[in-house]
Amino acid sequence: MTDKPTVLFVCVHNAGRSQMAAGWLQHLAGDRVEVLSAGSAPKDQINPIAVEAMAEVGVDIAGRAPKVLTTDAVRESDVVITMGCGDACPIFPGKRYEDWELQDPAGQGIDTVRPIRDEIRVRIEKLVDEIAPQA
Repeated sequence: MTDKPTVLFVCVHNAGRSQMAAGWLQHLAGDRVEVLSAGSAPKDQINPIAVEAMAEVGVDIAGRAPKVLTTDAVRESDVVITMGCGDACPIFPGKRYEDWELQDPAGQGIDTVRPIRDEIRVRIEKLVDEIAPQA
């Protein structure tokens, strides 16, 4: 892993879970990490309920857009965290891979998305401690 690790979050639509995770990581680790997110079949916009849930805790993901997963994004990442994309994510030797089983916020109301957001934060806090601890 480099001095500044790169983390790629991947879910199918890159509209909910992976965007919330990217927002949390950027918020909690700041410039100690590079953050990427992508989807195997990205939507045309981020889930507005995910945007609302993150805004409630002071994390702005409104300006982001879903991106298609590329081999280059995986290749340049030190850590690849998948969230339900299954076999769509290419595997390269020497990378750290994790698969986070999280409920999909697509089509859910804010009361269902808040616990997903909070579970992602807990996982991100653990990840930050492991890959980019405070100096």
